[in-house]
Amino acid sequence: MTDRKKLEKYLIIGAIAIFAIISATYAYFQAQLGNGASANVDLDTSTTDSLTFDVNNAIDLNINQFNFGVGAGNLSSNAIASATLLANNASNTATYTYYVYFKINSNEFVYTTEDNKPEIILTVTDPEGNPVTSIDGLTYVPNVQTITSDGSTQTVSGFDITTASGTFVVASLYSITADSTTPTTQNWEFTATFINLDSDQQGNTGKEMDAEIIIQEDEMKPILADYITGLYTIDGENGLYLHDADLANGAQDNSYRYAGANPNNYVCFGTDEVSCPEDNLYRIIGVFNGQVKLIKSTSYGNYVWDDGNSNTWDASTKPDIYTTLNTTYYNTLGSEWQSKIATHSWKVGGMARDTSATAKDYYDTEVGTGQSGYEETMKIGLMYVSDYGYGASEEYWTTELNNYEPTVDSNWMYLGAYEWLISRNSGNTYSAFSVGSAGYVGSRRVNYTYAVRPSFYLESDVTYASGSGSMTDPLKIN
Repeated sequence: MTDRKKLEKYLIIGAIAIFAIISATYAYFQAQLGNGASANVDLDTSTTDSLTFDVNNAIDLNINQFNFGVGAGNLSSNAIASATLLANNASNTATYTYYVYFKINSNEFVYTTEDNKPEIILTVTDPEGNPVTSIDGLTYVPNVQTITSDGSTQTVSGFDITTASGTFVVASLYSITADSTTPTTQNWEFTATFINLDSDQQGNTGKEMDAEIIIQEDEMKPILADYITGLYTIDGENGLYLHDADLANGAQDNSYRYAGANPNNYVCFGTDEVSCPEDNLYRIIGVFNGQVKLIKSTSYGNYVWDDGNSNTWDASTKPDIYTTLNTTYYNTLGSEWQSKIATHSWKVGGMARDTSATAKDYYDTEVGTGQSGYEETMKIGLMYVSDYGYGASEEYWTTELNNYEPTVDSNWMYLGAYEWLISRNSGNTYSAFSVGSAGYVGSRRVNYTYAVRPSFYLESDVTYASGSGSMTDPLKIN
């Protein structure tokens, strides 16, 4: 067998546990999963019951061309996540429950084989010594056969996390009981294994993964962006599309966007009422770089884009729509809800109107690689032209937005009225883009009065509370 190139990388999975694969230098493999940090969480109750949590050490793999070459076998390392309970006195027995999570914050790894053979496997053993074989969102792969350094066959079973990302529940409301004379300790063993494939794994050189083992008494609320991206399965299912390089006519920005007639993308924002008022219904445009972008479901009212008939954004002059959104509208929200809105850099350089332009054409010149570079930092904006274009069903993404009337029954973003968009028409000094009442995209003088729907990005740490996303059961956030 001819020699094959391997990767070089550091792999350390650490102890709250940070699971970080950092830096790689050549076409060989060197990986590191995080440096150790303990995850101690003490439960201070009204009694003297003591419930503590700990992760003992970092998973530390130093993988390089000397120990990860052809026939060298796999490399593995592990960490123990522990829960320890001691009751308050000799006559008392205490019982508590806790949660165990594995959270992959970011992951750049890819499959290097055409048949997507697993390359990083996570094995979890529960306190009874039983292998965990089911974790929602991860695929369990039993008995992966590999060759060890002595030429014998080895099987590895566990969860394929080669390209995984998100938060995964390992154990929910797991029970622990103890008395005051003998503390009870429950250990969860996590093992990371880099599979030494009989192939060129150079495609993972320089990749990074950052993850954590989390063990705690309280339930972890899922990040809203993770919850939404976790709904994605294949393009079009659940109304979600992943706009990566493989999606035909997509934005190619790795965003997750809702498209179609009426996806379940409603969110209740601005109120804690059990039954969400119509005025508090918003809809999710998509998830962009870990931030959820919303748009008001109904019109906030009719306003001019700029009464001075100027479409220019610059450091000293902002159009009237800026004040309408970031003062008039923003001040209607309480401070609690204002704090959930991220300050964002909006692309406002605009582009010239092009009657033959599709959603991708507008995306490229509006916010993509061809955009002018002028940006405005603010809380509240409007949807982009390309947002509206990509709200329609996939089959319309090659249709000119100037002829978008046939899409109105297949585009959840269509309001049914003249509506302002955020982008100026750079072909002149007096007009901006808008959606016509018939559903096409055009450009109008900025002193016209059209409907306005505020749009904004949520802070990346906003968490999901409940709801299916339908109009009658919108998503609720914490």
